[in-house]
Amino acid sequence: MKKFRQFFYFLLATPSLLVAQELKMDSPIPMDPSVKMGKLKNGLTYYIKKNSKPENKVVLRLMVNAGSILETDEQQGLAHFMEHMCFNGTKRFPKNKLVDYLQSIGVKFGQHLNAYTSFDETVYFLPIPSDDKEKVEKGFQIIEDWAFNTTLTPEEIDKERGVVLEEYRLGLGADKRMMGRYMPKMMYNSHYAKRLPIGQKEILENFTYDKLTSFYKDWYRPNLMSVVVVGDIDVAEMEQKIKDHFSSYKNPKNEKQRKVFDVPNHKETFVAIESDKEAAFTQVQLLYKDKSEPKKNVTVKDFRDELIDGLFTTMLNNRLEEKQNSPTPPFTFGYTYHGETWARTKKAFQSFAMVGQDKQLDALKVLVEENERVKKFGFTEGELERAKAEFLNQIERQYNERDKTESDRFVNNLQRNFLDQEPVPSIEWTFAALKQLLPSISLKETNDLIATYIKDENRVVILTGPEKEGLDLPTEKQVLETLKVDQKTLEPYKETAIATSLLRKEPVKGKVIKTEKNDKLDITTLTLSNGATVVYKKTDFKNDEIQFQALSFGGTNLVSNEEYLKTSLAMYGLSEAGFSGMNKNDINKFMTGKIARVNPFVSSTSEGMNGSCTPKDFEYLMQMIYAYFTDLNFDKEAFTGYVAKQKGFMSNLLSQPSTYFSNELYTYLNKENPRYKGFPKPEDYDSADYDLAYKIYKERFSNAGDFNFYFIGNIDEAKILEYAALYIASLPSSKNKEKMVDLGYRMLKGEHKKVVNKGKDPKSTVNILFYGDTKYDSEEAFALKALGDVLTIKLVEELRENESGVYGVGARGSMSKTPYGSYNFSINFPCGPENAETLIASALRELNKIIEKGPEQKDVDKFKETEKLDYKEKMKENRFWMNNLTKSYLNESNPEEMLNYLDQVSKITTKDIQAVAKKYLTKDKVVAVLMPEE
Repeated sequence: MKKFRQFFYFLLATPSLLVAQELKMDSPIPMDPSVKMGKLKNGLTYYIKKNSKPENKVVLRLMVNAGSILETDEQQGLAHFMEHMCFNGTKRFPKNKLVDYLQSIGVKFGQHLNAYTSFDETVYFLPIPSDDKEKVEKGFQIIEDWAFNTTLTPEEIDKERGVVLEEYRLGLGADKRMMGRYMPKMMYNSHYAKRLPIGQKEILENFTYDKLTSFYKDWYRPNLMSVVVVGDIDVAEMEQKIKDHFSSYKNPKNEKQRKVFDVPNHKETFVAIESDKEAAFTQVQLLYKDKSEPKKNVTVKDFRDELIDGLFTTMLNNRLEEKQNSPTPPFTFGYTYHGETWARTKKAFQSFAMVGQDKQLDALKVLVEENERVKKFGFTEGELERAKAEFLNQIERQYNERDKTESDRFVNNLQRNFLDQEPVPSIEWTFAALKQLLPSISLKETNDLIATYIKDENRVVILTGPEKEGLDLPTEKQVLETLKVDQKTLEPYKETAIATSLLRKEPVKGKVIKTEKNDKLDITTLTLSNGATVVYKKTDFKNDEIQFQALSFGGTNLVSNEEYLKTSLAMYGLSEAGFSGMNKNDINKFMTGKIARVNPFVSSTSEGMNGSCTPKDFEYLMQMIYAYFTDLNFDKEAFTGYVAKQKGFMSNLLSQPSTYFSNELYTYLNKENPRYKGFPKPEDYDSADYDLAYKIYKERFSNAGDFNFYFIGNIDEAKILEYAALYIASLPSSKNKEKMVDLGYRMLKGEHKKVVNKGKDPKSTVNILFYGDTKYDSEEAFALKALGDVLTIKLVEELRENESGVYGVGARGSMSKTPYGSYNFSINFPCGPENAETLIASALRELNKIIEKGPEQKDVDKFKETEKLDYKEKMKENRFWMNNLTKSYLNESNPEEMLNYLDQVSKITTKDIQAVAKKYLTKDKVVAVLMPEE
């Protein structure tokens, strides 16, 4: 399944020749000809590809084919520690100068600049502006230094211990405890069970410097490395840079063998039943591990085999989704696939389900039975044809977007080619091959596949969930019994009739009575005969995308407190019923091979819909809009199924310390708000009033004349005029125009300190909040945002780099205009309980420096540079335009303000930021701290 997803969900490239002749099954899959691939004499592999989306940007990536699996017993955690040290001092960028420099050119640490370490690899990400040769050269210097010139000074290593230990602390909890117990069974007798990348706390605290240096020298070597360069660049120039920066390095003498670690087979079935008092979710995993290793030389036949596997998985998951959408769902969600385990060399046929806390055996039974049902009766021709249509539609969409694909997508494919030897054909080859191969795949081939997956050996069952009084855990005997299926009770899957339309009756067409054009924004506004407004912007940002949103003022603030409390939870489940007399499964079958989705919502101050589609499926999106307005099903059985899934999902979330903390904090702050219920408990769903919620929904969507409908993307202007008249102008309407209502409820005012004790691990979370009412001012709103970003830079420098007290820390500021003018500013970070008060003082001290003296100009310049780069990139995204146009509607402001953003960025000063800090952050505040249980 992993290979399938890589081929068809992420595989995008630039033009190459289509497959013109019949494919030979033993032929290798051709490399995308637009990729320049090479290998230096020292063994370093490189890939280069020119791609102009986004413009003036190049993505650099350094891959090291070495991770935690190669650590010695004394090095556990040092592969990951080494990743950290690459940001803490190199030959050209001593100490923290690297992050400082990148921030100065608009590259954010964590958001843009990042890295990860896994069992088998370490990967570094570096996006750089490509319109400046000096910046590109600096980018190559950075990845060269990461590869070979990290300084690893004792001082910096010791400072980073605290940061890495804080990251280790973040991972503590129920999931890690349970995983530690089931991993030896899941990865039986494998080195992987002993080499989790985060490592061992005692080693991280006490390792000697030579252990880290040794790992770096042994494994950061040219023949285990690859450099990928994709972006708006000159290929020949980038190839020369790779040669200049990397050719001189040599592999160590007597180099260590880069071993490949296997996962041994086992005849017995292993069962792990793990529980924990802080477990938030109840889960079921069923694995049938393969006996053989995956193939590395991939041919056209292997491609075809992956297609068969993908079709099989799609059909099986469609069946599981139908059960999930039933009035008595066996799980909140469940799926099955064939793909990698933790190890590269071991795949498995894997089923997974998230379930109610007492439903593990029931869910396991369904997963097993559905596998056996396929094994005994197979799939139907209808299922196979729908799966083929789904595949073809997805790959066609990627083909249509081939010239609008972001560089990151290409980089990911090339990374997999280096690390996993996954093929990287062009999208043209893939699309043509798929069209040629799909028709030849028979039902027998997909039906026969499961016999190769299901077996008694190499089988593992893992059940995880809460430990609580009155809840009996399944026994191993019960699990093994559940794996046995009574074949006599199995019946073949029954096909249902597929609908012929999304609508039960043809709309009565209205008219477009007025058309207005805004040349500055390049948007068109249509006024319809029923009073509805349609705003659209035709773009070329994506070839195969149209974004949609509809909005109207109103929402649940227009209903009484009593009605709100009865319906707030029920409102989210209304769309589970489907529309036009069709349930969700009927709709999904009808929409096979089509891409369009619409989601209705009712918020506190507005109601609306959002969605998206491809241009060819635009009419289906319009029909969904019409159906959700006029023909939402009333189906209590569907709502019962929704409630069952929500209960299963929500039943133990408050056992998770972070969720409990958030609930306690905001329940306390909202204790004067009669509408605030806090985090929903399972029993709250029992009192949810479905009938009343449905009535309110119908009222909220009874007047389309009070709605603005927004469409942005590759729009056929003739079609939007036709569809707007047919599907939107025909909606019921009146002349009523509603406004947002402010009910007057606010969070507690004043100075407050809230300490919440929850959890057994030594983990704390700190939230520092400033909020209140104010008159909205767009300049102040921007300054408050800038303050959050600038303060974040200082908090990272002080709390992470200087004090080594946190792994991550951030500040964020914003203002709202509706339903009332307000400001909000927060500082958040996790830390050790013993350091919480010290770090709170440090954070407030950094804030007070800005209040008293203003921010440093260099930090404001970093903020400006990042905003400029982000804005230029986002201006060519449909979602960005949608967000700004709808925000202008909700704020009742001029959408043309978005065009002045760069001017706003350029003009902001240190004094502006200091002024909002003085005005808003010297008032009352809330300090909230999560501490472990005493």
